[in-house]
Amino acid sequence: MNSHTFHMQVAGIVFRVTCQYASTLRHCRDYLTEEKEAETILITPEDIEGERRRLLSKKNPGEALEASTPEALERLQLCRRIAELLPKYDRVLFHGSSLAVDGRGVLFTAKSGTGKSTHTRFWREKFGSRVRMVNDDKPFLHIGEEAVTVYGTPWRGKHSLGENTSAPLEAIYFVNRGVDNRVEPMTARELYPLLLQQTYTPEDPEAMVRSLALVDRLSRSVKLLKLYCNLDPQAAHVALEALE
Repeated sequence: MNSHTFHMQVAGIVFRVTCQYASTLRHCRDYLTEEKEAETILITPEDIEGERRRLLSKKNPGEALEASTPEALERLQLCRRIAELLPKYDRVLFHGSSLAVDGRGVLFTAKSGTGKSTHTRFWREKFGSRVRMVNDDKPFLHIGEEAVTVYGTPWRGKHSLGENTSAPLEAIYFVNRGVDNRVEPMTARELYPLLLQQTYTPEDPEAMVRSLALVDRLSRSVKLLKLYCNLDPQAAHVALEALE
């Protein structure tokens, strides 16, 4: 099998990637660059097999079933390898759906199946061209000393929503199902465990410690809001009002 080598820039970091499948190169095509790499990643057939075993060992192997092809497993492996390196650069992978409205970044996170992607669809329907979808599944966050920036990534979820863009992150909404639409502020102490659950935890001990510190900084850097919503698109207006 012929390997494929390319440079990609994600969240401001350039990676030199050598992979086994051309589909991985195509998956990352919107992020290709000719700039010099800061990090090098080599994915071998053994790495792909290790990814398969890792997913099958989970309590719920549904993700493994969805990623049963070697090509899909390689894309997951690349995402994981990049996520392991991110804390070194004050960045983390965050599980959620992010968009920018009038250039202001917001991020929605929730337990699987709660409806965060449905809610971002309401924003696109209600606010039209004011909204740009950043990433619907695995955005990267740069958690700086003064500000947080949300970045698009090639891992855009089952609906493939997002683009190679970024926005200053102003708020994180934790989405809950509710009878009516309302927003309640949350304290950093309340939301920290939830943020931790939705942030990729590196296996490397040093990177893990750095990641925990970054989540703590994140919890003190943006608005933290609990959003109760039903299937009424008016929930988008309620959520936006809380951003003001």
